[in-house]
Amino acid sequence: MSGREEEWQALKPREPSPSQCCGGGCKPCVYDVYEKELARWERAKAARDKSLLVEKRGESSNSELNPDAFTAFSISSVQQLTEDTYQYRFELPGNGSLRLGLGQHIVLRGVVNGLEVQRAYTPISPGNAEGYFEVLIKCYEAGLMSQYIKTWKEGDTAFWRGPFGGFPYRPNKHGELLMLASGTGLAPMLPILQSITDDEEDETFVTLVGCFCTFEKIYLKPLLQDLARYWNIRIFYVLSQETSLENLPWSYQENTYIGRLNEDLIKTIINSCRRRPFVLICGSSAFTEDMNRYLKAAGIEEDSCFVF
Repeated sequence: MSGREEEWQALKPREPSPSQCCGGGCKPCVYDVYEKELARWERAKAARDKSLLVEKRGESSNSELNPDAFTAFSISSVQQLTEDTYQYRFELPGNGSLRLGLGQHIVLRGVVNGLEVQRAYTPISPGNAEGYFEVLIKCYEAGLMSQYIKTWKEGDTAFWRGPFGGFPYRPNKHGELLMLASGTGLAPMLPILQSITDDEEDETFVTLVGCFCTFEKIYLKPLLQDLARYWNIRIFYVLSQETSLENLPWSYQENTYIGRLNEDLIKTIINSCRRRPFVLICGSSAFTEDMNRYLKAAGIEEDSCFVF
């Protein structure tokens, strides 16, 4: 291979590894970005003109979120919520806003032992929040991305791109929303809830069912308690590892179930809804599979469900 050919090969984009795909169905996916950059490289190589490569963008230097390139954001606070779950706040310069649609997610890039990893997370802050955005992240003992995230401290920088996905919510479109969330699956539900409570003209009823292991592992209790005070919001908790309601504060006992969210409980909750619900689901693939099966048994059709 000639020296000139080696130069061109060194400039050739590298195909992403599976760990670089967050699995969130992003458009563009890292593979889409790779195909675009590869086509640009091939055009430049055929023309022997390296100036055609200058459009290649791996990172963005401005403070605006971009689906094609990663943008650096500074961590302004780290708050531990449970033994393995954290709330991170990122600074947006100049009181800027991410201007996210409801339930949209963004993709984080991390590097662990030289391996690049990407994962999708949904900000829990309102989409129009100014000067900051917040994410809720559960760290897993053996998780590659978790190893990277656990090193974060105030003042560090993290790279994000997006936004992607989201739920096309319109005020008063649905009589009632039934939100089924497992653990950090609570994240995409919060901006939707907050948009409903912030809009006096929105009379949508909401029933949120949050599934957690124990009472101590319920995230963001003060925020959820505040939301439950609104006339059109109900919040239930399902705690799989608690043994007795008597161990819970009195204010939680009436709206908490012990055990797992099963078919019978789903039917009970649906029957208690004030209107025929449209269902939002977010959790693990096993949780989603179970919920879809229970909802079908309860007479809720697929076109009345949305999975994050």
